Amino acid sequence: MNWDQVEGNWKQFKGNVKEQWGKLTDDQLDVIAGKRDQLAGKIQEAYGVTKDEAEKQIKSFEETNKDGPPKSSS
Repeated sequence: MNWDQVEGNWKQFKGNVKEQWGKLTDDQLDVIAGKRDQLAGKIQEAYGVTKDEAEKQIKSFEETNKDGPPKSSS
């Protein structure tokens, strides 16, 4: 998965992001709007981790969600 997929489908991925990083608020997620660098910065702030650690967590998130956005169950 490339990050453009996440950015383009941010509304679908927001739930997954919230699950992974529960300290991030809905307002913060709206500001991030799928931008990887914004997400890394917010993870650093909320969890007190280094930029490298935030990047590592995002890479892990990408691997976990490599099949794309979650399918809606409607």
